[in-house]
Amino acid sequence: MMSETVAVPLWLAAAAALLTAWALLDRLLVPGARWFLRRRARRLMEKLEKRFRIRIEPFKLTKREVLVERLVWDPQVQAAAEAEARAEGAPQEVVLSRVKTYAREIVPAFNAYAYFRIGYGLARALARTLFRVRLGWADRGALENLPPGATVVFVMNHRSNIDYILVAYLTAEKTALSYAVGEWARVWPLQTLFRAMGAYFVRRDSKNPLYRKVLERYVAMAVEGGVTQAFFPEGGLSRDGALRPPKLGLLDYMLRAFDPDGPRDLVFIPVGINLDRTLEDRTLLADIDPAVPKKGLASTIATTARFAGRNLLLAVENRWHRFGYACIQIGPPLSLRGWCRLRGLDPRALPKEARIARAGELAEELMGEVGRVIPVLPVALVASVLASDPERRCSELELKASALDLLTRLEARGARAYVPRQDLDYAIGFGLNALRRRHLLLEEDGLLRANPAEIALLTYYANSIAHFLVAR
Repeated sequence: MMSETVAVPLWLAAAAALLTAWALLDRLLVPGARWFLRRRARRLMEKLEKRFRIRIEPFKLTKREVLVERLVWDPQVQAAAEAEARAEGAPQEVVLSRVKTYAREIVPAFNAYAYFRIGYGLARALARTLFRVRLGWADRGALENLPPGATVVFVMNHRSNIDYILVAYLTAEKTALSYAVGEWARVWPLQTLFRAMGAYFVRRDSKNPLYRKVLERYVAMAVEGGVTQAFFPEGGLSRDGALRPPKLGLLDYMLRAFDPDGPRDLVFIPVGINLDRTLEDRTLLADIDPAVPKKGLASTIATTARFAGRNLLLAVENRWHRFGYACIQIGPPLSLRGWCRLRGLDPRALPKEARIARAGELAEELMGEVGRVIPVLPVALVASVLASDPERRCSELELKASALDLLTRLEARGARAYVPRQDLDYAIGFGLNALRRRHLLLEEDGLLRANPAEIALLTYYANSIAHFLVAR
């Protein structure tokens, strides 16, 4: 009979309900959400163009799958895939599958709404919660007269993982940056957020020639597409606080595809970053101390949790202070077209050894410019005085006088200090108090001295400006 009731097991009914919900989500809600976000992103970009004259490059707005396909079928990538298939004796379909995996891993999925609304909001809140964020000196005249249509690359020193956030926050009213990020960020939900903000993922230690070719061609595509980028030539965080020798990987990729007579110039902008407190300072020092056992993931998470817990407790007790000043300074841009013409070279025509040598020359020049614009901050200044003579005991007035003398010598060598409130006495006092709170500076019988157990940490902060004092 048609009116008879049909009994269905509970598990089957639940499965049917889940499948129905999934179908509704896939066919109705997801497309609707995409349409809504694209509409909001278009409106946001219109506002940004009117208010700040920010223009998002068409390359960034291209659908991710289109970029992936374009990268997979790039002639140079295909030639590298064929060479690997022959070398391994593997079917070409297997190697092509690897290429697609690499391309999907590297190519971002930029979303203007995610970048300027979600990402900028998070970056602003986090940066301003942790630090007194400042933009120091900048060569504004040169920055306002960049060649029309040039691809801009911000070149920076790397002190902390918060560098990404600081620079993105301080440049958000001018441009949207695309970063190369390491494998540490390929975890949910960071991976999705970084992709939406235009970051591309890099296996920094990979020696696989096919992977390197796919990465090289993506970087070349982004440069040709005018995507504003930011990268750290040092290739990783400074472990001892000093500038590290530059690595040539990404810079060489940019150089080898550059046409000095092409329609688009490539302009490097040096950015110097300094912090009164690097959140990872003790961990970084432990990495280069052979006497300290290396920590695993669980130990790292536990250390981070303890650090966060201590600071939350201080906040509850109303004894928490921000971690001092975080400052960036921006130097004069360097045109790659002008750099090549001055030397009469076309990077594309150079053999590998000669091109690598030229890339090294360019990297050293860029790192020199970055070093020149690293700001002198209160903690670095006072730490330099203490680290230079760890056994010294002196009054606060004598320590301030030594700091002023050091600052005069630094400025004579081209350094630029960020002086809070334009008050040197306040600035040096701020540095003293910051070191007191961390017990790096001790006071005994009215005299100040460096904590003998913390000389390595004081030297770490002194190293951030030590390059200004090196004989030239």
